[in-house]
Amino acid sequence: MIRTYRAELLSVSHDSPDAVRHESDGLLAVEDGIVIARGAYADLADSFPEPEVLPGLVVPGFIDAHVHYPQTDSIASHGEQLLDWLDRHIFPAEKAFVDKAHADDVAPFFLDELLRNGTTSALVFPTVHEQSVDALFEAALSRNMRIISGKVLMDLGPDGLNDTVASGRAGTEALIRRWKRRGRLGYAVTPRFALASSDAQLADAGALLAEHPDVLMHTHLSENLHEIAAVATRFADSADYLDVYDRFGLVTARSVFAHGVHLSDRACRRLHQSGAGVAVCPSSNLFLGSGHFDFGQAQRHALRLGLGTDVGAGTTFSMLRTAGLAYQAALAREDRLDPFRALYLATAGSAALLHIEDRVGALEVGQEADFVVLDSAATSLMARRTVNADLATRLFTLQILGDERAIASTYVMGECAYKRTP
Repeated sequence: MIRTYRAELLSVSHDSPDAVRHESDGLLAVEDGIVIARGAYADLADSFPEPEVLPGLVVPGFIDAHVHYPQTDSIASHGEQLLDWLDRHIFPAEKAFVDKAHADDVAPFFLDELLRNGTTSALVFPTVHEQSVDALFEAALSRNMRIISGKVLMDLGPDGLNDTVASGRAGTEALIRRWKRRGRLGYAVTPRFALASSDAQLADAGALLAEHPDVLMHTHLSENLHEIAAVATRFADSADYLDVYDRFGLVTARSVFAHGVHLSDRACRRLHQSGAGVAVCPSSNLFLGSGHFDFGQAQRHALRLGLGTDVGAGTTFSMLRTAGLAYQAALAREDRLDPFRALYLATAGSAALLHIEDRVGALEVGQEADFVVLDSAATSLMARRTVNADLATRLFTLQILGDERAIASTYVMGECAYKRTP
């Protein structure tokens, strides 16, 4: 069955954030969840059935490149920077995921919150427990969402939230076997961060990555100055934080590092050379007092970047709001993040970072039809700001003033998965 949609269409190419594609009156044709045609309505109308009219700006579904679903109920936890915040708020909350019923309660809410905010794909941290991954993947499969995740590895974690080298490997391999090629799911080898694993486990994570060429590696890097100092103390022979991972075979083209707030130029050169990339998380970096990502440095080194909400240190599920905070973080370092570049980071850039750019992120022919209908008049202030405005102004207004209220509807594989109620 062919479904057709008439709307204003906007996307940015995977190849470059400067390659903007815009149809002010466009037509999108979808068959079996795949885009089979896209272009000007006047050019395509005679070739397809009468379309459904979508009032708003249609963009590719947002792709959250770093988010923690077990931290959903810990969002807005007061008073600490990263390491103390983990000990006080996060580790106790994550211990509850030993109970599959608890995971089964949180995972559907988390995914529905993503859809309500226009996010259709995500790279997600679960917990050390296998059942936390099962619950997430089961909920994602029922919603037909493109979700990548993997059991957290942390043999130096606190009681109730740790594994061993052997159990970490066994759990990882069991989950890969259990979920491989099911729906739109993907797997990531997931050491929590350098301080949470022994040298032996970090080495085994590198071995797992090498043994499974179709999985990602997902971890944290250079987020907070206290964390970086602790890593430097433990790994005194390493050149920097990234070098720790490199020594264990964890810096490859399939590696996604969250944060990278405080990177040396040496680390940037190595990230570029390896093809690894960074999920920028401005909301959590501000909330935990970690600093502002250096977009200028990243551009000089041509780093691969995506955008992540990093809930629950991040304070919003909204990729629009997160893009607005990215603009502010960039400006704090006197860099200017234009709205089309921000859209790229939230869609095609994150897709490329997660190695799913052939399937999602640009709403091109042959891609899966995940898209969002944005309402630039969702609030009276936004409506006033955008009346008679050009495209760049409307998009920037959505980036700065937008949040879940601006999501009119979210489509997954061409079917409506969320519709805002009046």
